[in-house]
Amino acid sequence: MSVFKRDKFKPPPPGQVETVVGPTTNFKGAVQNDGGLRVDGVFEGLVETGGNFIIGEEAKVMADVVAYNVSVAGSVKGNIKANRVEILSTGRVWGDVTVKSFLVDEGGFVRGEIIMEGAEFKPPITKAPDLAPKTADVEKDESV
Repeated sequence: MSVFKRDKFKPPPPGQVETVVGPTTNFKGAVQNDGGLRVDGVFEGLVETGGNFIIGEEAKVMADVVAYNVSVAGSVKGNIKANRVEILSTGRVWGDVTVKSFLVDEGGFVRGEIIMEGAEFKPPITKAPDLAPKTADVEKDESV
């Protein structure tokens, strides 16, 4: 393998974390990686990871996130796009979530739009039914 060529991406094994922003760390910037990322401190910027992104219970993340899977036990202010998002009972999210699979534990919080990707869904009723009687069905009373 050449130093300048990358192999085709293979998602990391579940639970594998390669990069950690510790609880006493404040980080500003952009992180792009193919492995897992865990934040236990404060992170501000942009996250793009092909692996799992874990937000610890004391973590504060102010960032837009693109990841394979996201687990939120702390706070996130920003939009999340992922294959699967789980918000644990201590998790808080302020932003839109675009996802294929979504789970929120009792006590978890989301303020934003949840956009489920996948098969196109058509609501069963596309317009309100017309409940007014038809004019042909109403008899005219000419005695008045």
